[in-house]
Amino acid sequence: MAQKPLRHAGRGMDMLHGPLAGKMLAFALPLAFTTLFQQLFNAADVFILGRFCGTAAMAAVGCNTAVLALVVCLFTGSAIGANVVIAHALGQGDRPRVRAAVQTAILLSLVLGFAAAIIAVPLAGTATRILGVPDEVFPLAESYLAILLMGLPCISAFNFEAAIFRSRGDTRTPLLALGAASLLNIVLDVCFVSRGMGAMGAALATVISYAACALLLFAGLVRTQGSIRLKFRGMRISRATAQRILRIGLPAGVQGMVFSIANICLQQAINSLGPSAMAASAAAFTIEINIFCVINAFGQTATTFVSQNYGAGLLKRCRRAARTALLLDFACMGALSAIVFLYARPLLGLFSAEPEVVALGLVRIWYVVLFEPLNVFLENLSGALRGYGISSPPAAVTLFGVCGTRLGWIFLVFPKHRTFECAMTVFPLSWAVTSLAMGCLYIWCVRRLNRLHDQQDSRH
Repeated sequence: MAQKPLRHAGRGMDMLHGPLAGKMLAFALPLAFTTLFQQLFNAADVFILGRFCGTAAMAAVGCNTAVLALVVCLFTGSAIGANVVIAHALGQGDRPRVRAAVQTAILLSLVLGFAAAIIAVPLAGTATRILGVPDEVFPLAESYLAILLMGLPCISAFNFEAAIFRSRGDTRTPLLALGAASLLNIVLDVCFVSRGMGAMGAALATVISYAACALLLFAGLVRTQGSIRLKFRGMRISRATAQRILRIGLPAGVQGMVFSIANICLQQAINSLGPSAMAASAAAFTIEINIFCVINAFGQTATTFVSQNYGAGLLKRCRRAARTALLLDFACMGALSAIVFLYARPLLGLFSAEPEVVALGLVRIWYVVLFEPLNVFLENLSGALRGYGISSPPAAVTLFGVCGTRLGWIFLVFPKHRTFECAMTVFPLSWAVTSLAMGCLYIWCVRRLNRLHDQQDSRH
């Protein structure tokens, strides 16, 4: 039987009582801005290098986005596992379990971060070569990626620390920390790039800024009040807790990595079309990712709200939370999409003055943004399932739906129609296939959970 849910001190939120829409907006919007600030790191690199160093340096940043995302997905996915485990414990009122999960999450983030850096840094050149980056861009792309990979422990720590704050409903603290780090990144970008450090300077600025952000959140966890406060006494990795975090988090990470693997193959196809296509794709991605940040924020909102309510045994409220997140996501996505469609050309012009780059960037924006509603279903339904602790099935659906469709298109269709438009068609196609499968999975899982809950109630 669940204990009384823990009260949240400071900026915590009561997710178990009262209306949902206002609370979910208050949770999701700072989370969306947090993700936007993360993207601002890449956007600042693309913008400043494009203005100071030209198309080659800009392309060097853009072509590495998918590779870095592949590694970072391991951390963001595992961090979702920490978020779910801590939120479940908060909903159950299990204070010792909350403390063990917080300590385990911090130590696990460092283990994963350093292990990933040790493995990934020596492979930077190989990854760049696999992408088929043109010779004129290769040295810049390799150096940029290698330096970013050295900062993986900082990126890992930030994601886990932010997940701990989110588990109690606090999305503002990570936003403030990342906002400060984003400003630092822009200042360092201008400073390093203007002094002739080029792509390497931009990468170094990003690593330093993430380190500063991770330290700010660590200090916040030590000083915060309430159940998630980090205490050093008896600090260790709880094997059972780590297993729960990884059981939920790793499949979520795999789901994100599937997108990245498919996007790496897509990036290869784009790279084969030349530097202008690479630069256009990087610029358009920097714009369209702002919409995805909102979509993803409501998916994570569904995860956290469902997690706490499921821990408290409130299944009807879990279903309401999933529906509310979906509707709010559609509304916010529609507003942002309209803005992007209206101002796409001048926005692309901020990144490059070359007409060919702007024209190709417009193609990507139309193919991606117009079909983002499909992605809303995908992110919110998979997020809600993770809130129930169901993580492997959504990852499997994404593996076959997204990865299978995109790889099939890139290797079977694109070689016969080598155009930018053909490469972009894979986005709506893969979303449509995967969203349909995810919807069927969600309905089946929720009905099964309801039957199990009813059976338990009848026994009592």
